[in-house]
Amino acid sequence: MAHGPEGRRRSVTIHDVAREAGVSRGTVSRVLNGGHYVSPAAQAAVDAAIRRTGYVVNRHARSLITGRSDSVAFLLTEPQERFFEDPNFNVLLRSCTQALADRDIPLILMIAGTEGERRRNLRYIQAGHVDGVLLVSSHSGDPMADLLREAGVPVVACGKPLGTAARAKVSYVAADDRDGAREMVRYLYASGRRRIATVAGPADTPGGVERLAGYRETLTECGLPVDEALVAVGDYSRASGEAAAELLLERAPDLDAVFVASDLMAQGVLDVLARAGRRVPEDVAVGGFDDSPAAPASRPPLTTIRQPWDRISAEMVRVLLARIAGEDPAAVILPTELVRRESA
Repeated sequence: MAHGPEGRRRSVTIHDVAREAGVSRGTVSRVLNGGHYVSPAAQAAVDAAIRRTGYVVNRHARSLITGRSDSVAFLLTEPQERFFEDPNFNVLLRSCTQALADRDIPLILMIAGTEGERRRNLRYIQAGHVDGVLLVSSHSGDPMADLLREAGVPVVACGKPLGTAARAKVSYVAADDRDGAREMVRYLYASGRRRIATVAGPADTPGGVERLAGYRETLTECGLPVDEALVAVGDYSRASGEAAAELLLERAPDLDAVFVASDLMAQGVLDVLARAGRRVPEDVAVGGFDDSPAAPASRPPLTTIRQPWDRISAEMVRVLLARIAGEDPAAVILPTELVRRESA
């Protein structure tokens, strides 16, 4: 803080930073607005002066000049209870918040699980309160991506939008769901399992479609029949994993492995197997997907496919900031990784 004429502490201004750095006010302004046409030496001097003086950007004043809010929305189009139940959402939110904090950009959490919430959030976004949207919208038919795009709002989706037309219009960052499923099924097959069931995600989600396709392709590749009695569908919740496991045991009591399309559903599968007296992995091997906090907390700890959440978050932020800057839509597919634990 600087001091006024009567010794009162006043806010540090851009003029104070310029004087401390030994540069012009215009140079400081260019640094604060992205560093364009600033030499490395001047950039370093301004950064050091900002740290020494404790200067804080007046975002409201800057927004009047730039026409930008200098904030970004994290928009989850799921019911509120899913946000608290599914650990993946919390991991993604935390990682995106950190990636933006590194650039001194605030993140606003919005949840739009109902039509009314969608309308209110869309009005807020269209009013210019955020510069862009990180959209976590897993179900096809969700109108938010199209509504935001039509409103001219930069948006990046988490996960591959379903349909060729949708993918061409919206930037997205996704893990390679199909390849991850293939790796898990190959691993179960290599460990001697031959009656490999699956609990797939919903058919209107990218993960549901891609992971089920990878499962079926790999069974065929390994010379195993694709038996629809070994396929059940859940909604990514633990309860749906329990219901799917009960159905699978009723249809195919001789199953010896289950590939589950999310760790949370896999916890439900483990619960049912324990109640049925099936030992894991001796009688039935179980593999999940995500490597969320639910995986190591499972009993036994869950073998799973790791989605690189930190990289997904960093890429979503990078692509969104590029869109805000006027660049064309982009797609990023990131590799997954098999994580071996005691369940398989």
